[in-house]
Amino acid sequence: MTRRSRYPAEIRERAVRMVFEHEREHPSQWATITSIASKFGMTAETLRTWVRRAEVDSGARPGLATEERERLMWELSRSGVVRGKVKRTTVANESVPRPADLVERDFQAPVPNRLWVAGLTYVRRWSGFAYGAFIIDVYSRSIVGCQASRSLRTDLALDALEQALWARQGPFDGLVHHSDRGVQYLSIRYTERLAEAGAVTSVGSRGDSYDNALAESLIGLYKTELVHRRGPWRGLDDLELATLEWVDWYNHRRLHSALDYRPPAEYERNQERETVPAGAGTQ
Repeated sequence: MTRRSRYPAEIRERAVRMVFEHEREHPSQWATITSIASKFGMTAETLRTWVRRAEVDSGARPGLATEERERLMWELSRSGVVRGKVKRTTVANESVPRPADLVERDFQAPVPNRLWVAGLTYVRRWSGFAYGAFIIDVYSRSIVGCQASRSLRTDLALDALEQALWARQGPFDGLVHHSDRGVQYLSIRYTERLAEAGAVTSVGSRGDSYDNALAESLIGLYKTELVHRRGPWRGLDDLELATLEWVDWYNHRRLHSALDYRPPAEYERNQERETVPAGAGTQ
């Protein structure tokens, strides 16, 4: 089994923040950590370690803060390991044409990480709007990335992409990422991140909902099964937790007619077992 890479900073910060935001809703902090960790697919012990470090850094728990530890490392002539590759910098070129439509409304994929579709939506709150970003692997209809935000900015879509890249692990050679013509998906930062991962960008050519029908369908289910049923929403924190819970249910327990009435996670497991050659792993 391929070893999963370290969690992106965005996921760590998001999980820790949600523990502090929802701690009063559980009988103990450990219960909160266990609940949040399961929604991100991480161990409770991993999240507990991050929470303890955040408490030390904020002064809520005794110990050496992160800043103080880096200062001591410097004095001892030691340095931490730099995670990840250095990102390339580019200058925006308005003459570059819009990416081609590589999907042409044919939402099918023979294997995982061959075709992802991405979409954005909005949710009405008591004080304004919140926005959600989703990424779906067409192979199993699994939601591989999601994010909620108070603003419709590039980071919203980019955070969902980072989660998807971490969750699926790759390799991503041959992956087509399809979206509408939204500026978030055509931004330099977003397209560079896709290229860095080895994915190819695809954008609907006609500019209507049918060009990204699978993402539109997912968003419709999200609004019908969660947003409208449990709204109106007080704040982003309530919506964010509820969205994670819905995604977990959608991926692991919701039955899909397109998958022979199986949840996406079960469908992928079954397909993986069926493709293993007979006698594999035996002596």
